[in-house]
Amino acid sequence: MGYQPRIKSLRGVAREHKKPLHERRKDRQRDRKRIGRPIQKEKHITTEREVSEVTLKRLHTLGSQKFGSSPFREHFDRWLINVTVVLSEFESHPNICVDDQFVKERSRTLSIIKMQLEENQMNETSFEREIGNLSKCRGHLEQINTEYVTNMRTIRSRKNSEIKRLYRIIDRLRRDQEKVIRTKTGFFRGISRKDREQKEMDVAQELNNKQRELELIMLDFGAKQKEIRAEYERKREPVIDQIKNFKKIMQNMETDDSLEERWFACEALIDAINTFLQRKAALPR
Repeated sequence: MGYQPRIKSLRGVAREHKKPLHERRKDRQRDRKRIGRPIQKEKHITTEREVSEVTLKRLHTLGSQKFGSSPFREHFDRWLINVTVVLSEFESHPNICVDDQFVKERSRTLSIIKMQLEENQMNETSFEREIGNLSKCRGHLEQINTEYVTNMRTIRSRKNSEIKRLYRIIDRLRRDQEKVIRTKTGFFRGISRKDREQKEMDVAQELNNKQRELELIMLDFGAKQKEIRAEYERKREPVIDQIKNFKKIMQNMETDDSLEERWFACEALIDAINTFLQRKAALPR
């Protein structure tokens, strides 16, 4: 028997030349590019529900936004711009066609919050000017304290000087009085009894006068010290009240008063959007 070559089956040939699926897809894409037909990709169009949910979420976030530290007014313009952008993107979406009522409610809410933020801005500016006067107020208080200490030191010095002077006179008069008393029991030529008695009366009278003068001086200086103290309190109290007021202002400046107002504004805008969507859903299709 002679040699007979084996003939491959057609099925085997077909399997040899068949390409994998992903390679065939690449080939088709190349063919399309070659003949100038671009590959079309489906573009997702945001639905009304999706754009509404995103808008409500962004408004809720803006309504709860807290600003870091004072001055808070530096953040107001940026916050208003962000709210306006969110609303503009919502209204300009092709699936959203806002009505006049929504536009009216939205405009009124934005106008109110803008006015409130402007008022807060003016208050902050005014507070900062007041705080700028705090150092002047403290300087004034220091001046009042210094004046009081100086006046009290002066009046005490005068008081001590007068008291020492009168004590010296009183001590001398007491010595004179003792000397006159001793002359009444001793024998001194040239001095009559009448003269001794007159001398004793004169010394006693002068001593009494000086003691009375000492009492009056004590009362007088006491009254002057009281007057100086009253004048000090009269000048000091309003300055202390101003400083306390400044401290309250400083505490208020650490609190963002606009947070509640901004929250209410965003809630009003959220209500306006929800009400608009309800009206739109109720319209006949």
